[in-house]
Amino acid sequence: MDGSVPSKLLSDVSKAADIVRGHGFIHVFSHYDADGISAAAIICKALRRDGRGFKATLFKSLTREAMAEIGSSGADCVVVSDLGASYIREFDSMDCDVVVLDHHKVADEAERICYANPHLYGIDGSDHACGATMALMFAVAMDEANWDLVGLAFAGITGDRQHAKGIGGLNAHLLEEGVKRGHIKIIEGSMIPGGRLSESLLLCAEPYIRGVSGSEAGVSALLSDAGIGGDRTSESLTADERQRLSSLMAIALSDAGAPLQSMAEAARARYFLPGFGTDAETLGAMIDGCGRTDMWGVGLGAAMGDAGCLEKAAEIEREYSKSVIEAAMRLEEAGLTEMENIQWFDSSFAGSTGPLCGIASRFMGDRSKPVVGVNASEDVAKASARATKAQTDMGVDLSAAMREACAAAGGEGGGHPPASGGSFPSPRAGEFLSALDAIVGEQVRGARTRAPRRS
Repeated sequence: MDGSVPSKLLSDVSKAADIVRGHGFIHVFSHYDADGISAAAIICKALRRDGRGFKATLFKSLTREAMAEIGSSGADCVVVSDLGASYIREFDSMDCDVVVLDHHKVADEAERICYANPHLYGIDGSDHACGATMALMFAVAMDEANWDLVGLAFAGITGDRQHAKGIGGLNAHLLEEGVKRGHIKIIEGSMIPGGRLSESLLLCAEPYIRGVSGSEAGVSALLSDAGIGGDRTSESLTADERQRLSSLMAIALSDAGAPLQSMAEAARARYFLPGFGTDAETLGAMIDGCGRTDMWGVGLGAAMGDAGCLEKAAEIEREYSKSVIEAAMRLEEAGLTEMENIQWFDSSFAGSTGPLCGIASRFMGDRSKPVVGVNASEDVAKASARATKAQTDMGVDLSAAMREACAAAGGEGGGHPPASGGSFPSPRAGEFLSALDAIVGEQVRGARTRAPRRS
């Protein structure tokens, strides 16, 4: 492997591989989103190739109830991916062998179990290594031949939006190896979505363009102004056509007040995966759509390369994308509720809080405040929060803020500084929002106080 990879990381994933080789059956537990399902698929494929029996279970979040399920699984060895950082002490106390491959903010270091997390090696787990990244490192430690799973790791990387500001850190090592070995091809950056334009622009959330996304008339007008037929695909466009359409999309985004950072992220490079015949973002979206609609088995099957599951996942993703865009249009019309330091919306009507938060934080509302979505339609409320890079640069850390605010409302939360989630009793949603608003305000004021003064 590349010498730039921390030796301690290599040592830890090699230790994890040795632990797993000591068992004939392994129970894999992972998150239900694109990153978590991709990570689980990488681990399961590596186990299958090595002749190990396995079972995979996905969770929406790692709660006390989920921990109890892991503890009572009866397996002599469990591997946990894209989850676990907040429960290391509990894993340490389990009787079975445990491997945790997570990338969320470190709460505790392990004393007994094998725990690999990029933060432990000086790598930013928010931007430069995700759950699928760590799963790939484990798989390669099992067998160098598993480098052919690197494209699947990029479905997780793009699903967690770690490519938005450019590939760096451990992900850059994966990209270098993937390109060198022929498993990834880099496609020049563009904000034009792939596929047939009349459909892809209609369902486009990255970028979300007011008056175009979700609007057949808006899409038709945009393509007409560009002199491009709706039945054309992005891949068939000439250089001049691509330039015209990109320019018109940029103008529409600028007119809607989208910040330059959001526009730059929308024009990012794509990563084509020859093994899947599509790009990493498309594959990640298909897997994520299955996760978000509780079709977890289909998502895992698609990630593991089953042709029938891939076909079904594509159908699920189209319907899911349509529901997200419709919810975004409804949110755009209703607007966000502003507090002193945050802005929030009730996502009970949508069922897609996280993706809506992402769209709103980049393309709606007050760009100086993090966005929080709360679904309190059941006894336990689910919340997601998103912050832009500019906001995290100002001192916002949603991982800490969501953990504290959820706890203040009798629940649990955590994640990454720019993207976090949590849960709490629905009647205490007001307490949660008040606490979060105060905590974010304290973070920003504290960062200003610590900032060096200019002479």
